[in-house]
Amino acid sequence: MLRNEIDTLLSNLLDSYPNVTDINMTVGKPFQVQTDEGLLPVQINPPVLQLTPFQTEILALNLLQGNPALFVDLLKDGSCECSYQVGSKARFRVNVFRQRGHYSIVLRKLSTQVPSINQLTLPRIFYKIPEEKKGMILIAGSMGTGKSTTLAAILQHINETRTDHILTLEDPIEFEYQSVKATFNQRELGSDFSTMEEGLHSALRQCPNVIMVGEIKTKEAMELAFTASENYLVLSTYQSSSISQAVSHIVGMFKKEEEEEIRKRFAESFRWIVCQKLVPKTKGGRIPIFEILVQNFRTKDIVIQGESENKQFYDTMAKGTLGMQTFDQNLLALVKAELITEDIAKSFCTRKTEVGLGIDKIKAAKGLVASDLGVLEMDHHSQHPPKT
Repeated sequence: MLRNEIDTLLSNLLDSYPNVTDINMTVGKPFQVQTDEGLLPVQINPPVLQLTPFQTEILALNLLQGNPALFVDLLKDGSCECSYQVGSKARFRVNVFRQRGHYSIVLRKLSTQVPSINQLTLPRIFYKIPEEKKGMILIAGSMGTGKSTTLAAILQHINETRTDHILTLEDPIEFEYQSVKATFNQRELGSDFSTMEEGLHSALRQCPNVIMVGEIKTKEAMELAFTASENYLVLSTYQSSSISQAVSHIVGMFKKEEEEEIRKRFAESFRWIVCQKLVPKTKGGRIPIFEILVQNFRTKDIVIQGESENKQFYDTMAKGTLGMQTFDQNLLALVKAELITEDIAKSFCTRKTEVGLGIDKIKAAKGLVASDLGVLEMDHHSQHPPKT
């Protein structure tokens, strides 16, 4: 296939439905796109009712753009990632992977505009995060929850407010920054450096003020990030569904005999850990929710000692000190604002009992109660007090 043929195909797939976020190419299926409504088939001309192994392989080879390092990764590891640009229309993060002897492709559409904290309507406390001068900031979350977008907004705020040298190590480059006050050097895995560990090691000699690592996946990279955070501000993402899980997984990267030392280094390194999820809104679309952990004496102690029945990140975050919050508090705020339903809050919460009590308080404040049948009624007692 020619480059312009692939560009035309991708453009048509993007335009097939509103709010397309991903393109899926799987053997035995038609071309599909991910939208707020789910994974939907797309009819093209000439029709492709089922993609063949030959078609997905040809598409994959063209999307990898002849990069030999990516071919090696694909053959050795069974998957690889790169970026792909369709003129000025769109940029994609491309993931090619092998399944049952065939190749599948998922393309995530990347934003062409670097977002701001204000544009993303992130909590006001996020303006405090870019004020850090050294230490580690982690944005955690599952795949596709917007971690990279949140991280980009934090970096952009630094760009607009500080004359720093910002060095990024990405796989692939997702946002292309234009210097405002800061100076950017953006490096891409595979084309600019061979491994994330090598990129981090080199970064220590490249006089950065800020180092952004697209994602930390290995023990060696995490160790280098700890070292870098002693003198520089290090920002990265980490795949995890909660802050508690992220801390546990990071400590678990290391041997048991290293745990005590790693916990101490982690406790001294981190400044903020944020975890985010996307939940369905009442009127369609999705909205992010956050839990936020900030370094203080209490949170450092929990990282060092580990969580126990009487010492948990959840309880510390719930106190709201320094802007900390839990997912549950964020969900209840959205229920109160009628941006999400009670059922969604209960589906995505951490502690169902506490969220249930919180919902009851919201109902009571609005003069509503739940009947025995679970149907909302006006609280007649509050509206018509008994006569004396």
